[in-house]
Amino acid sequence: MRRLIVVRPVAVAAALTVAACGSESSGAPDSSATAAGLLSGTPKGSSSPMGNANLLPGSGQTIDLPSLGYNLGDPESPVRVLEISDYGCGYCRKFHLETFPTLLSEFIESGMVEWKFMPFITGMFENSLAVTEAAECALLQSPKVFDQLNERLWTDQVEWKRSGEPEAVVRTMAGDAGADLGELDACLADDRQMARIAGATGFAQQAGIRGTPTFFIFDYPPVQGALPTETFREILTAVHAEATQGSGS
Repeated sequence: MRRLIVVRPVAVAAALTVAACGSESSGAPDSSATAAGLLSGTPKGSSSPMGNANLLPGSGQTIDLPSLGYNLGDPESPVRVLEISDYGCGYCRKFHLETFPTLLSEFIESGMVEWKFMPFITGMFENSLAVTEAAECALLQSPKVFDQLNERLWTDQVEWKRSGEPEAVVRTMAGDAGADLGELDACLADDRQMARIAGATGFAQQAGIRGTPTFFIFDYPPVQGALPTETFREILTAVHAEATQGSGS
């Protein structure tokens, strides 16, 4: 699997916010104002390493972020984004179904942005742990299996959230996604996925995440909530322009 990115956790109080699970904020900000606020919100030049373990400020706890999550895009992209979401969050679903496909085609696949998706457990959704465990085990099998299952978990979120047997529901979904079910069962039985989930959840808690989805854009304040597609497009365009200013990229 390719190198995984690290981004600097910044105080969530400084985040630009819209509607998010666990957050009281709501509304859709003007895209130009949002981008301008992001670019002026924090000094440039973070010294946080890319691809190394990250020591959370004041916690004394080292989180091995390179071993967590799932990366998409060119590792040499000038802009790097870490998304923290809970599979049970309706706003995370909204982002993945309505906004992420555009970001994938326009920014990630074009080489402008490297994107790291890191699911964690907020504790708000009863069945979220079961499906996150299955997703992590699917990722250990192959990115292709994970992609298929990840899409299904967002699309059919209501089905597994309302189920009294979420493990059985997600196992069927994993099989449909092409997972080796014997390997999946073995992974779930020996808790190989739990260290990754614990690491992601520990990072989110120590970083002060109060709502999902939350996005850390390297060198900028975090952005919280299911932003409209046009708002996110303008943010990433502005950040990319700053990152490549004078480079000829």
